[in-house]
Amino acid sequence: MRRSKENNPGSIAAPNDGLRMGGAKMVKDMEQNQRRALSSINQNIIGASLHHSGVVNKRELPGKDEFCNKKSALEQRSDTRSLAVQRVSNQHHFLEDAKNQSELTVKPGGLDDFEIVDVEQCGEGNDVTLPMFVKHTEAVLDETDEMDIEMEDMENSIIDIDCSDSKDPLAVVEYVDDIYAYYKKTEVSSCVSPNYMDRQFDINEKMRAILIDWLIEVHYKFDLMEETLFLTINLIDRFLERCTVIRKKLQLVGMTAMLLACKYEEVSVPIVEDFVLISDKAYTRKDVLDMEKLMVNTLQFHMSVPTPYVFMRRFLKAAQSEKKLEFLSFFLIELCMVEYEMLKFQPSLLVAAAIYTAQCSLFRFKNWTKTSEWHTKYTEDQLLECSKLMVTYHQKAGSGKLKGVHRKYSSYKFGYAAKTEPALFLLDP
Repeated sequence: MRRSKENNPGSIAAPNDGLRMGGAKMVKDMEQNQRRALSSINQNIIGASLHHSGVVNKRELPGKDEFCNKKSALEQRSDTRSLAVQRVSNQHHFLEDAKNQSELTVKPGGLDDFEIVDVEQCGEGNDVTLPMFVKHTEAVLDETDEMDIEMEDMENSIIDIDCSDSKDPLAVVEYVDDIYAYYKKTEVSSCVSPNYMDRQFDINEKMRAILIDWLIEVHYKFDLMEETLFLTINLIDRFLERCTVIRKKLQLVGMTAMLLACKYEEVSVPIVEDFVLISDKAYTRKDVLDMEKLMVNTLQFHMSVPTPYVFMRRFLKAAQSEKKLEFLSFFLIELCMVEYEMLKFQPSLLVAAAIYTAQCSLFRFKNWTKTSEWHTKYTEDQLLECSKLMVTYHQKAGSGKLKGVHRKYSSYKFGYAAKTEPALFLLDP
């Protein structure tokens, strides 16, 4: 590759004939106008703004003595850089020795002479100066080893909950993590304001609790799917958040929400007359259909939302649950569905807290595994506030006025889950 000669002081070409046109006068001017050294330039003018004055100043040519001085400086700087590169190279050769916990000492004679001293040979009374780069390297290596050990321990403690379903196409093992990551991301769209009832002028949270407690019994009598109940309650809350309703129409809203949820989830859908009959004919078929039109238009046909049910199935699998834990978890989550104040918690948090509280009730000690924490994305401390509220609801479930959930889970079909002793030790400060 050709290099330009203008940056090489030792290879200045001889002047041509065109330079001689100025004669002796031009040579004399060049000798008088020697360029100043860089050290003598006023630092205050560095960075000053340039002004276009229309006049271009010619570059002054340096003299012969200055060329020689600069050449010597460049050679000296080149030698210094070569020495620095050599020292850095020598330091890198000793990084592997530092990893094996050997100490490096520098002799007073220079940096080129190194002596490797084992750690065992260096007692407390031995004065050894350890280079800074060795100390830094050892600290980084130790921290990396500790992180690797922690990651290995965590990986070993997390169980692969999908390995048994690898050959089941309905389990969609290849996509299940992405599916629940999407549920987690979009669950905010299914949540409502925890104080939306303030905008209702004729109904309150107690009327909502009575309605949902009644709908849980209707759901049980119709023998509907579990997904239908959670979608029904979600549709009610989202509709009441957007539309004011008089108390005479509140039961109609609940019936219509369950009808819509049945059409979305069930294979065999109850007919409109069944809901008219279950309401003791308080409403007509036309009333139900008119309310159905109003609800779907108010909600803009947005029916696909992640309810607590979708998280319940995944989190129970992560907890390696049995039937007792499953029934008790559903019992606690349905108690929360009745309570208006539990709307402040997201569905995934409600489900994780229900499973955690159920485990504490069954095992009589706090139990939250690394596998559950990994799949729910909630730590034990994040669940305590919600879990304590669940314990209080569990404690008064059989003695309150609304006993629909308690009666449902006091049956043989649900393993008498309501009769399990609540985890009162969670309420201790």
